[in-house]
Amino acid sequence: MVIALDAGPLGRVSNPKSSPLNDACQQWLEAQIAAGIRVLVPEIADYEVRRELLRATKSAGLARLDRVKEALEYLPITTEAMVLAARLWAEARRQGQPTADAKSLDGDVILAAQALTAGVPADEIIVASDNVGHLARFIPAKHWRDIAERDGEGSVGR
Repeated sequence: MVIALDAGPLGRVSNPKSSPLNDACQQWLEAQIAAGIRVLVPEIADYEVRRELLRATKSAGLARLDRVKEALEYLPITTEAMVLAARLWAEARRQGQPTADAKSLDGDVILAAQALTAGVPADEIIVASDNVGHLARFIPAKHWRDIAERDGEGSVGR
């Protein structure tokens, strides 16, 4: 199994402030890594987290995001992913099921397309998210807490 992180879980594991939710997400991620699961940081998720950290001038958060990105497998946006994202966006619109405002870039379809073009069979990749509604139309997606935890040790970004 391969897990692609959406911006919600990525933001939680890269947040330097401890909270019950952030700590639980960090422990979940560490268990996945300890179990040998590949975990991807899609470029669009990095962008969504990074832009807010930059806006709020949160240098500790930016440093932590960079450490998480270095520790995991980074998935850059490719032309293939963007072409697929455009097709997914158009198909959803034609079916009357838009995932974002018509003028929006729509990060969800870009994330789905990145995961679908990651070179992993579709039945072996899942997106870990806080909000699976739009993503699940295009790719297997679950709330990160609902992706089976595995025992293990390890640390990412701390």
